[in-house]
Amino acid sequence: MRSFAVSALREPPYPARRHAAVELVAGETIGWAWELGLVGTAARLHRLRAAGPAELAGRACPDAPVDRLRLLADLISWLFVMDDACDEDGLAASPTRLSPTVAELLEVLDGHGDPTAPRPLSAGPLGAGLHDLCRRVRALHRPTPLLRLIGQLREYLLALLWEAANREQRRVPGVGEYVQMRRYTGGARPSFTLTDLAYDALPGAARRADPALAALEALAADLVCWCNDVFSYGKELSSAPDPHNLVTTIAGETGQGEEAALWAAAARFNDGLTEYAEREAALAGVGQESVAGFLLTRRNWIRATYDWSLAVSRYA
Repeated sequence: MRSFAVSALREPPYPARRHAAVELVAGETIGWAWELGLVGTAARLHRLRAAGPAELAGRACPDAPVDRLRLLADLISWLFVMDDACDEDGLAASPTRLSPTVAELLEVLDGHGDPTAPRPLSAGPLGAGLHDLCRRVRALHRPTPLLRLIGQLREYLLALLWEAANREQRRVPGVGEYVQMRRYTGGARPSFTLTDLAYDALPGAARRADPALAALEALAADLVCWCNDVFSYGKELSSAPDPHNLVTTIAGETGQGEEAALWAAAARFNDGLTEYAEREAALAGVGQESVAGFLLTRRNWIRATYDWSLAVSRYA
C-alpha cells in the first residue's frame, strides 16, 4: 500500500524539513508515555515507538523551541495511544463501551489544566496524560490557544463515539458525512493549535473568523487525513474491517472496486492540493505577518504527514 500511495499521491510541493532535536524529543516523549502508563506493555511501547510521534512533530514544526516541540510530540503520542486503544484494542467497539472513558476524559478537560486540581485517577493513564498536556499549555499563559485546544479535544472525543456507533452497527458512512467527521476524528485540529504555540505572530480571533482562513484550515485538515487514509488503508484492510477510511466510504457509496476507490481517494487528495495552493495564494496576498505564519504551519503539516508516512512503520 505504501508503494501505491507513493505512485498515486502527488508529493506536496513544499520543502521537506525536520527539526534538529527530533531524536532527543523522541526519547523524552516515549519516556513521558511510559511513566504515565499510557503504554503499559512491551507491545504497546513498541507500537508507539514505531509510530514516530516525534518524527511527525519535528517535520510539522521544524523551527519550534524544543519545549514546544516536546509538547506537540506528547500530544501526538497521546492521540496515537487513544486511537490505538479505540481501533486496535477494542475500546471503541461500541458506544456503550467507549462512553465511560469519554465522560472521564471530558471531565479532565473541564478542569482546563488547573494545576491545583487533584490528579484525575478515575480517568486512568489517558486522563493523566490529557491533564498534563492541558496543565503545560495553561502554564504558557496563552488562554486563547488553551481554550481552542480544549474545545478541539472535546470535538475529537465526541466524534469517537460516532465511530463507535458505526462499528457496532457495521455501518459505512457516506463520503460527505465521513469527510466532515474525519476532520474531528483525525486529531489534526488540536495538533495545529499546539503547532501555532511555537510562533509569536499568528492571527487573532477576529482574523481567524475570516471564512477564507477557516476554509483553508479545514482543507489542510482534510489533506492530512486523506493522505493518512491512503497510506493506512492496506494495514486496516489486513486487520478487522473498519468503515472509517476514505477509500472504504468511496467504495461503499459508489459501488467501485477496491482499486478504483483507491485511485479516487488519491485523486481527491491531489485535487485538494491544487485547491489548497489557490486558496493559499489568495490569502498570502493579504501581506500580514500573522497570516503568513498561519499558512506556513498548515503547509508544513501537509508536507510532514506525507514524509512521515514514508519514514515510519505505523502503516506498514
